Amino acid sequence: MKTSPKKVAIIGGGIAGLATAYSLEEKAARKEKPISITILERDNRIGGNILTAREDGFLIEGGPDCFLSEKPWAIKLCEKLGIGNSLLCTNDEYRRTFVLWKGRLCELPEGVILMIPTRLFPFVRSNLLSFKGKVRAAMDFFIPKRRSEGDESLSEFVRRRLGQDILDKIAEPLVAGIHAGNPDTMSVKSTFPKFIKLEEEYGSLIKGMIIRRKMMHNPYLRQGVSGRDLPQYTMFMTLKGGLDELPQRIVKGMKGTTILKNKEVLSIEKYTPVIPSYDKGGNKLYKIYLKDGEIFDSHAVVFATPSYETAKILNRLNSPLSEMLNKIPYISTATVSLAYRKDSISHTMNGFGFVVPRLEKRKIMAATWVSRKFSCRSPDDSFLIKCFVGGYYNEGLVSLGDRDMVSMVREELRDIMGISADPVLTRIYRWEKAMPQYIVGHDEMLSILDTRLSGLPGIFITGSAYRGVGIPDCIHDADSTAEKVLHFLDV
Repeated sequence: MKTSPKKVAIIGGGIAGLATAYSLEEKAARKEKPISITILERDNRIGGNILTAREDGFLIEGGPDCFLSEKPWAIKLCEKLGIGNSLLCTNDEYRRTFVLWKGRLCELPEGVILMIPTRLFPFVRSNLLSFKGKVRAAMDFFIPKRRSEGDESLSEFVRRRLGQDILDKIAEPLVAGIHAGNPDTMSVKSTFPKFIKLEEEYGSLIKGMIIRRKMMHNPYLRQGVSGRDLPQYTMFMTLKGGLDELPQRIVKGMKGTTILKNKEVLSIEKYTPVIPSYDKGGNKLYKIYLKDGEIFDSHAVVFATPSYETAKILNRLNSPLSEMLNKIPYISTATVSLAYRKDSISHTMNGFGFVVPRLEKRKIMAATWVSRKFSCRSPDDSFLIKCFVGGYYNEGLVSLGDRDMVSMVREELRDIMGISADPVLTRIYRWEKAMPQYIVGHDEMLSILDTRLSGLPGIFITGSAYRGVGIPDCIHDADSTAEKVLHFLDV
């Protein structure tokens, strides 16, 4: 007798939900096992925070505009989907980042990688750091490793290893630009585990990063890989036609997954089917209740939604788990993209953009000079600039009306870059409670979540709230989640 395929419902059609479905299909097909997958998406589009707009020759990313190449999972997925030739590197000739300090844009010393200096002379010559700050950072070579294995905040970690000057002028603004968070509460273990490993392995962040950098640039130090066989990627990568190529190609690459948009899930409950043979594997089925009155049943449910949305849906089923999920804090941000004619701007924009330390007390966190960072983002006679608003210190600014927000951002650009011209195009994208914050103790919280989830067989969680906020991290966790789902279903 032919058995019916096991059903999997995925709640959320962002990159985490789509990547989970794609991986489930691929792994089940490899095992030649039938599986039925349905994605339930609340909005009328898929892709989540990945949102690309195209207008008058401009390519505008409303959310993220790139991903890190050192985390290989996004690049591997692009290659698997057949869009590896669409991968786009940053423009090397403009590979500079600036920090606003005392009202001036100071160049971040060449060789600084994620706040860690790796080149001596650019660091020594830098006008961003004080002499005292440079000497204190160099002490990293001599400061012993931390003996305690407990978590600590990013501020504590950077201050201990590299000093206050590095924290204030480099670490904090760079982190704000990536995570929109507060380094005083941010978990270094969960947010930057690489730093912990560098300290443990080399006893010095600078020494460790220099060695790692040489390994990355010297093909002979890579195990059994010829330099000719290695694609040349820059630290930040994107797709030529926009990041939304990725979710679109995932959808095209899936063969049996059903995607249902405008389907808001209200709650789920566990039940035993009336006909025992319907569930031959002995797995409990779940009823999924939708806002429009529809009811779905599924053997397994994957939540690829923000943790607070997952908490709301799971509240009736397991309130202790719901309470734990609600403890993960989120921050709101907005992006404001402005386009200008080149002949209306005198600033050279000789770099990728700038970040703003909180001590500067400005109203934007950072700005990307998009037309410099990536090719094919604006017409030849125009520039595109993307500014970041909100975050931990200015979250209230996200609720400003469109006119006030554009006016505020233009005033900031006038003060910082001297731009007084009228933009030819402006676009605002608000991301309410979209950026999860990994506060100190996040790793321990995940352990508790895993324990509580074990009491709900068939329920799985994935996405940016748990093991990495970036696109590659979400793809990697989605693949791991798919493996767990198939193991549970015995597929």
